[in-house]
Amino acid sequence: MTEKEDSENNKFIILKIDGKNRLLTKSFAPGIKVYNERTSHVKGHNYRVWDPFHSKLAAAIIKGLKNFPIKGGTRILYLGASTGTTVSHLSDIVGDKGVVFGVEMAPRVAREFVEKVAKHRKNVIPIIADARKPNKYHSIFGNIDLVYCDIAQPDQTQIAITNCQTYLPEGGKLLLTIKSRSIDVSRDPKTIFIEEAKRLESSRFKVIQTLYLEPFDKDHAMISAVFLK
Repeated sequence: MTEKEDSENNKFIILKIDGKNRLLTKSFAPGIKVYNERTSHVKGHNYRVWDPFHSKLAAAIIKGLKNFPIKGGTRILYLGASTGTTVSHLSDIVGDKGVVFGVEMAPRVAREFVEKVAKHRKNVIPIIADARKPNKYHSIFGNIDLVYCDIAQPDQTQIAITNCQTYLPEGGKLLLTIKSRSIDVSRDPKTIFIEEAKRLESSRFKVIQTLYLEPFDKDHAMISAVFLK
């Protein structure tokens, strides 16, 4: 077993399973599966395999995400929570001193998110709302350390920017997933990734890293940035 960070901060570990290195997070809700993920007991604790084919953040970690910005106590605004796969692993990491506010607009998907994830995890707060209207969120309390955005819409970068401007302090972090085909299916994905990074820079962000997520997610990239405000 390789600890990526010290266990007190609840960050992921790397464990060899069936001859392959796997990411795992220590479950905040032991015994509760979210997406039929594999589990393993390590030093008396229940760990969940973090599948990069089901989570873009896991894919980014495997692809070399630098300075992983999430640890025990981190407070996250997650845009595009969907059914909660990645949210559940972030819940594992931030632990009982952190919180994940998960924004999801689609009612059916949001119900699944609540049933599979939020009802089992006191550090996950579901927000059923349009991420384009962050001023209408009614459940956020305290400071936000990081905005995570995974919304497959043409204006996905602007949605992230607006939420950061509303909730992030100077020096706050952004992890933005770009799905190029949601912006323009006819253009080269890498050109779109460069343009969206420049869009962030023109809105007072410092781009730290852009990672292409293939082979886990085709035509996707993740941008890591710091909000300068």
